[in-house]
Amino acid sequence: MNTEETKALEKQIAKLKFIAGQKASELHDLVEDRLWGDFEDIPAVAETTYKACRAWKDKVDELKEKTSA
Repeated sequence: MNTEETKALEKQIAKLKFIAGQKASELHDLVEDRLWGDFEDIPAVAETTYKACRAWKDKVDELKEKTSA
């Protein structure tokens, strides 16, 4: 893997981490501020948060795999 490919993956990782952080913040706000009125939204918000975190982790694993080979 060359430097450009590594930098591209690192850029994707940073973007995915930012998105995951935003989703986690949405989940936090739901629980912290709107729980009693919007508790039925928890599964959907949690699912999107999980998917965003999973996408970030998968990309981190991809980078580790490619740089250790």
